[in-house]
Amino acid sequence: MSLTDVQVKGLKPGSTKYRVKDKDGMYLEVTPAGGKLWRFKYRFNGKNKLLALGKYPDVSLAKAREKLSIARQQIAEGKDPAYIKKIEKAEKENTFKAITDEWWRAKKSTWTPGHAEKVYRRLEIDVLPYLKDRPIKEITAREILEVLKKAEARGVTDTAYRLAQMCSNIFIFALASGRAEHNPAADISKALTAHPKTNRPAITEPDEIKELLLAIDGFTGSYTVLCALKIAILVFVRPGELRQASWAEINFDEALWYVPSQRMKMKREHLVPLSGQAVKILKDIHPLTGAGHYVFPSIRTNSRPMSENTLNAALRRLGYPQEKLCAHGFRTMASTRLHEMGWPSDIIEFQLAHVDQNKIRGIYNRAEYLDQRTKMMQAWADYLDDLKTGKTAKKFNNTNS
Repeated sequence: MSLTDVQVKGLKPGSTKYRVKDKDGMYLEVTPAGGKLWRFKYRFNGKNKLLALGKYPDVSLAKAREKLSIARQQIAEGKDPAYIKKIEKAEKENTFKAITDEWWRAKKSTWTPGHAEKVYRRLEIDVLPYLKDRPIKEITAREILEVLKKAEARGVTDTAYRLAQMCSNIFIFALASGRAEHNPAADISKALTAHPKTNRPAITEPDEIKELLLAIDGFTGSYTVLCALKIAILVFVRPGELRQASWAEINFDEALWYVPSQRMKMKREHLVPLSGQAVKILKDIHPLTGAGHYVFPSIRTNSRPMSENTLNAALRRLGYPQEKLCAHGFRTMASTRLHEMGWPSDIIEFQLAHVDQNKIRGIYNRAEYLDQRTKMMQAWADYLDDLKTGKTAKKFNNTNS
Protein backbone atom coordinates (compact mmCIF):
# COMPACT_ATOMS: atom_id res chain seq x y z
CA MET A 1 0.00 0.00 0.00
CA SER A 2 1.35 3.42 -0.94
CA LEU A 3 2.34 6.01 1.66
CA THR A 4 0.38 9.19 2.40
CA ASP A 5 1.67 12.60 3.50
CA VAL A 6 0.15 12.08 6.96
CA GLN A 7 1.90 8.74 7.36
CA VAL A 8 5.27 10.12 6.27
CA LYS A 9 4.99 13.05 8.66
CA GLY A 10 3.99 10.78 11.57
CA LEU A 11 6.82 8.25 11.29
CA LYS A 12 8.98 8.23 14.45
CA PRO A 13 12.62 7.12 14.82
CA GLY A 14 13.39 3.76 16.39
CA SER A 15 16.46 2.28 18.07
CA THR A 16 17.69 1.18 14.65
CA LYS A 17 16.98 2.45 11.17
CA TYR A 18 13.98 0.96 9.39
CA ARG A 19 12.31 1.19 5.98
CA VAL A 20 8.74 1.91 4.95
CA LYS A 21 7.79 0.91 1.42
CA ASP A 22 5.93 3.22 -0.93
CA LYS A 23 5.62 1.81 -4.48
CA ASP A 24 7.62 0.74 -7.52
CA GLY A 25 10.77 0.07 -5.47
CA MET A 26 10.76 3.41 -3.60
CA TYR A 27 10.87 3.45 0.18
CA LEU A 28 11.53 5.86 3.06
CA GLU A 29 14.42 5.07 5.39
CA VAL A 30 14.02 6.41 8.93
CA THR A 31 17.21 6.74 11.00
CA PRO A 32 17.56 6.64 14.81
CA ALA A 33 18.42 10.34 14.69
CA GLY A 34 15.08 11.14 13.06
CA GLY A 35 16.27 11.54 9.46
CA LYS A 36 13.88 10.47 6.69
CA LEU A 37 15.59 9.53 3.43
CA TRP A 38 13.93 8.61 0.14
CA ARG A 39 15.51 5.66 -1.66
CA PHE A 40 14.80 3.80 -4.92
CA LYS A 41 15.94 0.20 -5.22
CA TYR A 42 16.17 -1.19 -8.75
CA ARG A 43 18.05 -3.60 -11.01
CA PHE A 44 20.15 -2.52 -13.96
CA ASN A 45 22.14 -4.85 -16.22
CA GLY A 46 21.48 -7.69 -13.80
CA LYS A 47 22.77 -5.82 -10.73
CA ASN A 48 20.96 -4.43 -7.69
CA LYS A 49 21.29 -0.64 -7.55
CA LEU A 50 20.23 2.07 -5.11
CA LEU A 51 19.40 5.69 -5.91
CA ALA A 52 19.07 8.44 -3.29
CA LEU A 53 16.08 10.67 -4.07
CA GLY A 54 16.52 13.25 -1.30
CA LYS A 55 15.68 13.96 2.32
CA TYR A 56 12.22 14.58 3.73
CA PRO A 57 10.80 17.24 4.26
CA ASP A 58 13.13 19.02 1.77
CA VAL A 59 11.86 16.52 -0.78
CA SER A 60 8.13 15.91 -0.28
CA LEU A 61 6.34 12.67 -1.05
CA ALA A 62 5.05 14.12 -4.31
CA LYS A 63 8.51 15.34 -5.31
CA ALA A 64 10.07 11.97 -4.46
CA ARG A 65 7.53 10.22 -6.68
CA GLU A 66 8.30 12.67 -9.46
CA LYS A 67 12.01 11.79 -9.19
CA LEU A 68 11.03 8.09 -9.11
CA SER A 69 9.07 8.49 -12.32
CA ILE A 70 12.05 10.13 -14.07
CA ALA A 71 14.39 7.37 -12.88
CA ARG A 72 12.04 4.61 -14.09
CA GLN A 73 11.80 6.30 -17.48
CA GLN A 74 15.60 6.41 -17.70
CA ILE A 75 15.77 2.69 -16.95
CA ALA A 76 13.17 2.04 -19.65
CA GLU A 77 15.45 3.90 -22.08
CA GLY A 78 18.41 1.73 -21.12
CA LYS A 79 20.04 4.38 -18.93
CA ASP A 80 21.28 3.96 -15.37
CA PRO A 81 19.77 6.74 -13.20
CA ALA A 82 22.51 6.43 -10.56
CA TYR A 83 25.21 6.96 -13.22
CA ILE A 84 23.32 9.92 -14.69
CA LYS A 85 23.06 11.48 -11.24
CA LYS A 86 26.80 10.99 -10.69
CA ILE A 87 27.60 12.73 -13.97
CA GLU A 88 25.22 15.61 -13.23
CA LYS A 89 26.76 16.05 -9.78
CA ALA A 90 30.27 16.10 -11.25
CA GLU A 91 29.24 18.74 -13.79
CA LYS A 92 27.83 20.94 -11.01
CA GLU A 93 31.10 20.57 -9.09
CA ASN A 94 33.11 21.47 -12.21
CA THR A 95 32.59 25.17 -11.72
CA PHE A 96 34.61 27.80 -13.50
CA LYS A 97 36.54 28.52 -10.29
CA ALA A 98 37.33 24.85 -9.66
CA ILE A 99 38.70 24.44 -13.18
CA THR A 100 40.51 27.79 -12.99
CA ASP A 101 42.26 26.74 -9.78
CA GLU A 102 43.31 23.42 -11.32
CA TRP A 103 44.60 25.15 -14.46
CA TRP A 104 46.53 27.72 -12.42
CA ARG A 105 48.16 25.07 -10.22
CA ALA A 106 49.14 23.08 -13.31
CA LYS A 107 50.66 26.11 -15.03
CA LYS A 108 52.30 28.04 -12.20
CA SER A 109 55.41 25.84 -12.13
CA THR A 110 56.17 27.09 -15.65
CA TRP A 111 55.84 30.75 -14.60
CA THR A 112 57.85 32.98 -12.31
CA PRO A 113 56.21 33.42 -8.88
CA GLY A 114 55.45 37.06 -9.61
CA HIS A 115 53.75 36.25 -12.92
CA ALA A 116 51.73 33.41 -11.37
CA GLU A 117 50.50 35.76 -8.65
CA LYS A 118 49.60 38.42 -11.22
CA VAL A 119 47.65 35.96 -13.40
CA TYR A 120 45.48 34.74 -10.54
CA ARG A 121 45.00 38.24 -9.16
CA ARG A 122 43.69 39.47 -12.53
CA LEU A 123 41.19 36.61 -12.68
CA GLU A 124 40.25 37.16 -9.04
CA ILE A 125 39.44 40.82 -9.66
CA ASP A 126 37.76 40.76 -13.08
CA VAL A 127 36.41 37.27 -13.84
CA LEU A 128 35.86 35.03 -10.82
CA PRO A 129 33.36 37.34 -9.06
CA TYR A 130 30.97 36.78 -11.98
CA LEU A 131 31.67 33.23 -13.19
CA LYS A 132 33.16 31.34 -10.24
CA ASP A 133 30.05 29.29 -9.35
CA ARG A 134 28.90 28.62 -12.93
CA PRO A 135 29.27 25.03 -14.22
CA ILE A 136 31.91 25.33 -16.90
CA LYS A 137 29.79 23.43 -19.47
CA GLU A 138 27.02 26.01 -19.17
CA ILE A 139 29.08 29.17 -19.67
CA THR A 140 28.41 30.94 -22.96
CA ALA A 141 30.52 33.27 -25.09
CA ARG A 142 28.05 36.05 -24.33
CA GLU A 143 28.57 35.65 -20.57
CA ILE A 144 32.35 35.82 -20.96
CA LEU A 145 32.11 38.88 -23.19
CA GLU A 146 29.88 40.69 -20.69
CA VAL A 147 32.46 40.04 -17.98
CA LEU A 148 35.37 41.26 -20.13
CA LYS A 149 33.39 44.35 -21.13
CA LYS A 150 33.29 45.30 -17.45
CA ALA A 151 37.09 45.33 -17.43
CA GLU A 152 37.08 47.41 -20.62
CA ALA A 153 34.71 49.89 -18.99
CA ARG A 154 37.33 50.46 -16.29
CA GLY A 155 39.76 51.51 -19.01
CA VAL A 156 42.04 48.46 -18.76
CA THR A 157 41.69 47.32 -22.37
CA ASP A 158 45.04 45.53 -22.39
CA THR A 159 44.03 43.58 -19.28
CA ALA A 160 40.73 42.64 -20.98
CA TYR A 161 42.68 41.12 -23.87
CA ARG A 162 44.91 39.20 -21.47
CA LEU A 163 41.87 37.94 -19.56
CA ALA A 164 40.30 36.74 -22.82
CA GLN A 165 43.41 34.65 -23.50
CA MET A 166 43.40 33.29 -19.95
CA CYS A 167 39.74 32.29 -20.21
CA SER A 168 40.43 30.55 -23.52
CA ASN A 169 43.33 28.63 -21.96
CA ILE A 170 41.14 27.59 -19.01
CA PHE A 171 38.52 26.18 -21.39
CA ILE A 172 41.22 24.38 -23.39
CA PHE A 173 42.35 22.80 -20.10
CA ALA A 174 38.75 21.77 -19.36
CA LEU A 175 38.38 20.31 -22.87
CA ALA A 176 41.57 18.27 -22.48
CA SER A 177 40.30 16.79 -19.22
CA GLY A 178 36.84 15.99 -20.61
CA ARG A 179 34.93 18.56 -18.58
CA ALA A 180 33.96 20.90 -21.40
CA GLU A 181 32.66 20.25 -24.90
CA HIS A 182 33.73 23.47 -26.60
CA ASN A 183 35.69 26.66 -25.98
CA PRO A 184 33.32 29.67 -25.89
CA ALA A 185 36.28 32.00 -25.26
CA ALA A 186 38.22 30.93 -28.36
CA ASP A 187 37.56 34.05 -30.43
CA ILE A 188 36.20 36.33 -27.74
CA SER A 189 39.03 38.88 -28.08
CA LYS A 190 37.74 39.74 -31.57
CA ALA A 191 34.63 41.21 -29.94
CA LEU A 192 36.64 43.48 -27.64
CA THR A 193 37.35 47.11 -28.43
CA ALA A 194 40.36 47.32 -30.74
CA HIS A 195 43.38 48.99 -29.22
CA PRO A 196 46.82 49.68 -30.66
CA LYS A 197 49.66 47.58 -29.30
CA THR A 198 52.16 49.87 -27.65
CA ASN A 199 55.64 49.23 -26.37
CA ARG A 200 56.50 50.06 -22.81
CA PRO A 201 57.53 53.72 -22.54
CA ALA A 202 61.29 54.27 -22.67
CA ILE A 203 63.89 56.99 -23.09
CA THR A 204 66.47 56.26 -25.77
CA GLU A 205 67.99 59.61 -26.77
CA PRO A 206 71.40 60.35 -25.17
CA ASP A 207 70.45 63.85 -23.96
CA GLU A 208 67.34 62.51 -22.25
CA ILE A 209 69.26 59.60 -20.74
CA LYS A 210 71.76 62.11 -19.32
CA GLU A 211 68.92 64.09 -17.72
CA LEU A 212 67.51 60.88 -16.23
CA LEU A 213 70.88 59.83 -14.77
CA LEU A 214 71.35 63.23 -13.17
CA ALA A 215 67.80 63.14 -11.81
CA ILE A 216 68.43 59.72 -10.26
CA ASP A 217 71.65 61.00 -8.67
CA GLY A 218 69.49 63.67 -7.00
CA PHE A 219 66.84 61.22 -5.75
CA THR A 220 66.01 62.01 -2.11
CA GLY A 221 63.94 58.96 -1.25
CA SER A 222 65.01 55.65 0.28
CA TYR A 223 68.69 54.77 -0.24
CA THR A 224 67.65 51.20 -1.13
CA VAL A 225 65.37 52.52 -3.86
CA LEU A 226 68.12 54.85 -5.11
CA CYS A 227 70.52 51.90 -5.43
CA ALA A 228 67.85 49.80 -7.14
CA LEU A 229 67.27 52.55 -9.73
CA LYS A 230 70.98 52.83 -10.47
CA ILE A 231 71.44 49.06 -10.72
CA ALA A 232 68.32 48.70 -12.89
CA ILE A 233 69.85 50.86 -15.62
CA LEU A 234 73.24 49.15 -15.40
CA VAL A 235 72.01 45.53 -15.62
CA PHE A 236 68.70 46.07 -17.54
CA VAL A 237 67.04 42.89 -16.29
CA ARG A 238 63.27 42.67 -15.95
CA PRO A 239 61.98 44.60 -12.91
CA GLY A 240 60.63 41.42 -11.29
CA GLU A 241 64.02 39.74 -11.58
CA LEU A 242 65.72 42.75 -10.03
CA ARG A 243 63.43 43.29 -7.06
CA GLN A 244 63.68 39.63 -6.03
CA ALA A 245 67.47 39.50 -6.27
CA SER A 246 69.02 37.78 -3.26
CA TRP A 247 72.51 38.21 -1.82
CA ALA A 248 73.11 34.47 -2.29
CA GLU A 249 72.95 35.04 -6.06
CA ILE A 250 75.67 37.71 -6.08
CA ASN A 251 79.28 36.59 -6.53
CA PHE A 252 81.58 39.54 -5.82
CA ASP A 253 84.75 37.57 -6.62
CA GLU A 254 83.55 36.77 -10.15
CA ALA A 255 81.54 39.98 -10.51
CA LEU A 256 78.53 37.92 -11.60
CA TRP A 257 74.88 37.74 -10.65
CA TYR A 258 73.41 34.24 -11.04
CA VAL A 259 69.66 34.57 -11.60
CA PRO A 260 68.00 31.14 -11.02
CA SER A 261 65.77 29.66 -13.72
CA GLN A 262 62.59 29.75 -11.62
CA ARG A 263 62.72 33.55 -11.56
CA MET A 264 63.38 33.99 -15.27
CA LYS A 265 60.59 34.51 -17.79
CA MET A 266 62.24 32.04 -20.17
CA LYS A 267 62.79 29.54 -17.31
CA ARG A 268 66.55 29.34 -17.91
CA GLU A 269 69.29 30.33 -15.49
CA HIS A 270 70.76 33.68 -16.49
CA LEU A 271 74.18 35.21 -15.84
CA VAL A 272 74.49 38.96 -15.44
CA PRO A 273 78.08 40.26 -15.61
CA LEU A 274 78.49 43.09 -13.11
CA SER A 275 80.42 46.16 -14.18
CA GLY A 276 82.74 47.86 -11.73
CA GLN A 277 80.05 50.50 -11.19
CA ALA A 278 77.43 47.86 -10.41
CA VAL A 279 79.74 46.07 -7.95
CA LYS A 280 80.40 49.36 -6.15
CA ILE A 281 76.68 50.04 -5.72
CA LEU A 282 76.10 46.55 -4.37
CA LYS A 283 78.98 46.89 -1.93
CA ASP A 284 77.63 50.27 -0.83
CA ILE A 285 74.22 48.83 0.01
CA HIS A 286 75.50 45.57 1.51
CA PRO A 287 75.95 46.97 5.04
CA LEU A 288 72.31 48.09 4.93
CA THR A 289 70.58 44.96 3.57
CA GLY A 290 73.29 42.28 3.48
CA ALA A 291 72.15 40.63 6.71
CA GLY A 292 68.83 39.75 5.07
CA HIS A 293 67.83 37.63 2.10
CA TYR A 294 66.94 40.30 -0.45
CA VAL A 295 69.30 42.84 -1.97
CA PHE A 296 66.39 45.29 -2.31
CA PRO A 297 63.89 44.44 0.45
CA SER A 298 60.54 46.08 1.06
CA ILE A 299 60.64 49.37 2.94
CA ARG A 300 58.24 47.78 5.47
CA THR A 301 59.98 44.47 6.15
CA ASN A 302 63.24 42.74 5.17
CA SER A 303 61.38 39.43 4.80
CA ARG A 304 59.78 40.48 1.50
CA PRO A 305 61.24 41.96 -1.68
CA MET A 306 60.62 45.49 -2.84
CA SER A 307 57.10 45.83 -4.26
CA GLU A 308 56.56 45.69 -8.01
CA ASN A 309 55.44 49.34 -8.07
CA THR A 310 58.37 50.82 -6.13
CA LEU A 311 60.66 51.67 -9.05
CA ASN A 312 57.86 53.13 -11.16
CA ALA A 313 56.69 55.18 -8.19
CA ALA A 314 60.25 56.50 -7.80
CA LEU A 315 60.27 57.53 -11.47
CA ARG A 316 56.98 59.36 -10.98
CA ARG A 317 58.56 61.14 -8.00
CA LEU A 318 61.43 62.21 -10.26
CA GLY A 319 58.91 63.78 -12.62
CA TYR A 320 58.61 61.04 -15.25
CA PRO A 321 54.92 60.24 -15.99
CA GLN A 322 53.95 56.66 -16.83
CA GLU A 323 53.49 57.46 -20.52
CA LYS A 324 57.09 58.74 -20.65
CA LEU A 325 59.08 56.08 -18.79
CA CYS A 326 58.69 52.89 -16.79
CA ALA A 327 61.28 50.65 -15.12
CA HIS A 328 60.89 48.02 -17.84
CA GLY A 329 61.86 50.73 -20.33
CA PHE A 330 65.47 50.56 -19.12
CA ARG A 331 65.76 47.39 -21.20
CA THR A 332 64.67 49.20 -24.36
CA MET A 333 67.04 52.04 -23.50
CA ALA A 334 70.03 49.70 -23.19
CA SER A 335 69.13 47.69 -26.28
CA THR A 336 68.73 50.79 -28.44
CA ARG A 337 71.94 52.49 -27.35
CA LEU A 338 74.06 49.30 -27.42
CA HIS A 339 72.95 48.64 -30.99
CA GLU A 340 73.86 52.24 -31.83
CA MET A 341 77.26 51.67 -30.22
CA GLY A 342 77.81 48.76 -32.63
CA TRP A 343 77.52 45.78 -30.29
CA PRO A 344 76.39 42.57 -32.04
CA SER A 345 72.67 41.90 -31.80
CA ASP A 346 73.18 38.28 -30.67
CA ILE A 347 75.13 39.41 -27.62
CA ILE A 348 72.62 42.12 -26.72
CA GLU A 349 69.66 39.76 -27.10
CA PHE A 350 71.44 37.11 -25.08
CA GLN A 351 72.03 39.57 -22.25
CA LEU A 352 68.39 40.64 -22.41
CA ALA A 353 67.48 36.94 -22.02
CA HIS A 354 65.55 37.12 -25.29
CA VAL A 355 67.22 33.92 -26.42
CA ASP A 356 65.45 32.10 -29.25
CA GLN A 357 67.11 28.75 -29.85
CA ASN A 358 65.98 28.84 -33.48
CA LYS A 359 67.94 32.04 -33.99
CA ILE A 360 70.95 31.60 -31.71
CA ARG A 361 73.36 28.97 -32.95
CA GLY A 362 74.09 25.94 -30.80
CA ILE A 363 72.57 24.63 -27.59
CA TYR A 364 71.80 27.20 -24.89
CA ASN A 365 74.60 27.61 -22.39
CA ARG A 366 74.28 30.06 -19.54
CA ALA A 367 77.93 31.13 -20.09
CA GLU A 368 77.48 31.65 -23.86
CA TYR A 369 79.24 34.84 -25.05
CA LEU A 370 80.20 35.52 -21.42
CA ASP A 371 83.49 37.24 -22.23
CA GLN A 372 81.83 39.52 -24.79
CA ARG A 373 78.87 40.18 -22.53
CA THR A 374 81.20 41.10 -19.67
CA LYS A 375 82.98 43.62 -21.90
CA MET A 376 79.65 44.94 -23.16
CA MET A 377 78.24 45.45 -19.66
CA GLN A 378 81.35 47.37 -18.61
CA ALA A 379 81.21 49.42 -21.81
CA TRP A 380 77.54 50.21 -21.08
CA ALA A 381 78.34 51.39 -17.55
CA ASP A 382 81.24 53.50 -18.85
CA TYR A 383 78.97 54.95 -21.56
CA LEU A 384 76.46 56.06 -18.92
CA ASP A 385 79.26 57.70 -16.92
CA ASP A 386 80.50 59.44 -20.06
CA LEU A 387 77.01 60.75 -20.80
CA LYS A 388 76.86 62.45 -17.42
CA THR A 389 80.24 64.12 -17.91
CA GLY A 390 79.71 65.00 -21.58
CA LYS A 391 82.35 62.64 -23.02
CA THR A 392 81.92 60.88 -26.39
CA ALA A 393 80.88 57.23 -26.15
CA LYS A 394 83.25 54.61 -27.51
CA LYS A 395 82.05 52.43 -30.40
CA PHE A 396 82.30 48.65 -30.18
CA ASN A 397 85.45 47.36 -31.87
CA ASN A 398 84.98 43.82 -33.12
CA THR A 399 88.73 43.20 -33.14
CA ASN A 400 88.83 43.74 -29.38
CA SER A 401 86.05 41.34 -28.60
